Amino acid sequence: QVQLVESGGGLVQPGGSLRLSCAASGIIFSIHVMGWYRQAPGKQRESVAAITSGGNTNYGDSVKGRFTISRDNANNTVYLQMNSLKPEDTAVYYCSAARYGNILLWGQGTQVTVSS
Repeated sequence: QVQLVESGGGLVQPGGSLRLSCAASGIIFSIHVMGWYRQAPGKQRESVAAITSGGNTNYGDSVKGRFTISRDNANNTVYLQMNSLKPEDTAVYYCSAARYGNILLWGQGTQVTVSS
């Protein structure tokens, strides 16, 4: 099956940390730009972070300095380390795989809730 499967979401207190994982199958993982998006109720899906085949990264302004994206090509997995979490980080987080700026595949999403 060609798919991305996210895991690691959950409930965390403000200031806490969480690490999301996205396991890819059915694709040549190493050639894809991998990304994380999030969508909160009533809001558009927004880009959180992306990492290229060569390891270059990009972050949304709202998470820069707090989140870190990484990839493990040997295990076909991309990670999102989230630190200093804020209530406004609450959203469904989606993993994506892209080629030449076109997103080809989405994961099913994992819920992240930041609340006291």
